[in-house]
Amino acid sequence: MSYDAFARLDETIASRKDADPQTSWTAKLLSKGPEKCAEKFGEEAVEAIIEAVKGDRDKLTSEAADALYHLAVMLAARGLTLADVGTELARREHQSGIDEKASRG
Repeated sequence: MSYDAFARLDETIASRKDADPQTSWTAKLLSKGPEKCAEKFGEEAVEAIIEAVKGDRDKLTSEAADALYHLAVMLAARGLTLADVGTELARREHQSGIDEKASRG
């Protein structure tokens, strides 16, 4: 297992931004705009939640992968990457979640 998969996913999405929407699911989603990308991410997140409740680890893993992919596409639609999210997580690393949430007001 490698977290390099997240960097490769960022690269793949970036390389498909200008691809033909008829041949690339990523290009098709991005061509529909940020709102549609967000909607699709929401659908996939709900599917992951359902599998988490059911307790099927294999299905949850698959749905989580779908949700992460669609999260990355949604981010790309707004000019962000999973690396940007990683930077934010690193910034929060030595702060308790309670303190971090309180700092956002």
